[in-house]
Amino acid sequence: MARRTGFSALAATLALSALTPACGRGDAPTAAAQNRPAPREVRVSAAESGSLPRVVTVTGTLAAEEQVDLGMKVAGRLVEIRVDLGSRATKGEALAWLVSTDFELRVQQADAALQQARSRLGLGPDEPDSAVDPEQTSLVRQARAVLQEARLARERAQRLLDESLIPRSDYDAAEAAYQVAEGRAQDAFEEVHNRQALLVQRRTELELARQALKDSVLYAPYDGAVRQRLASPGQFVAVGQPIVTLVRIHPLRLKLAVPEREAAGLRVGLEVRLTVDGDPAPHRGRVARRSPAIEEGNRTLSIEAEVPNADGMLRPGSFARAEIETAAGEPIILVPVTALVTFAGIEKVIVVREGAAVERRVRTGRRVEGRVEILEGLEAGEPVVLEPGNIASGQPVTIAG
Repeated sequence: MARRTGFSALAATLALSALTPACGRGDAPTAAAQNRPAPREVRVSAAESGSLPRVVTVTGTLAAEEQVDLGMKVAGRLVEIRVDLGSRATKGEALAWLVSTDFELRVQQADAALQQARSRLGLGPDEPDSAVDPEQTSLVRQARAVLQEARLARERAQRLLDESLIPRSDYDAAEAAYQVAEGRAQDAFEEVHNRQALLVQRRTELELARQALKDSVLYAPYDGAVRQRLASPGQFVAVGQPIVTLVRIHPLRLKLAVPEREAAGLRVGLEVRLTVDGDPAPHRGRVARRSPAIEEGNRTLSIEAEVPNADGMLRPGSFARAEIETAAGEPIILVPVTALVTFAGIEKVIVVREGAAVERRVRTGRRVEGRVEILEGLEAGEPVVLEPGNIASGQPVTIAG
């Protein structure tokens, strides 16, 4: 009886042991299925293989193409200044005037002296200066007549002397009179030349007086704008004393210092794209000048670009950020900027693989038109999640249709 009772207990224990693991295996999958999170729906975009041109990004300063302090060529008292700070001026426009009374009187004085010199040469009001023939002037004709008379008197004296009808002294007197008349004729001819030279001098003095009258008005040498007014009406100004500062604002000159490692591809004629603070609109120009040497102090190459500024929106002295395209694009990988996640200085993207999110650390390059260059960490064609937010690596995802 005792053996049967022990056998029954052992059989019951083995049966219970066999049932217990079976029950455990049946319950475990059901619990795991209940705790697994639902897949998150995401939008993806495939990493594209594209190209971007090689671009040099530098900063610089906009400067006026020309800037000059304008002053008078003659001294005088200012009577009017028509421009002030910011005034626009066109080439040849009058900017300021001196009192003209003294200059007008000098013109009249020089003109009167010229007319006097012309009358001494026998020129009429309408005759040109070149009409003067020295042989036809009254001074020379009179001297020639006296010389002719002395020549005839000497010849008569020579005949009478040969016939012993006059003493030798009379002939000597006729000879001396002839020599005097010949000298006076030469003097008369030279005097006419002197008067011709004086006529040229008087003509030049008149032109100088007229030029001084013209110089009593200050004109703009080119189209530009007034940067500064340095004098006031009623002030006496000396020769060359600055009155206004004029700058040419179209085109402007963009001065840039390009690092030596980027200088090899730079050449005259390349397009420059630039932006300035306070003006979000992009502007364009062209490389116009390039230094022949590298600056030893900072290892940069100085270049200058001409930037059109017909509307005057850009101002000299502005800080500018510029991009210069130096070479054609090389194959690269591009993804939308919205796919990039940055945390604590680490850049990453989320890719979808076998229904789960996988985190990839990447190194980025340039950004253009809503896309960013991936230098390493991603292959072309891999699907990246757009606007990943707080998606964690390994989280199940489904791609939105």
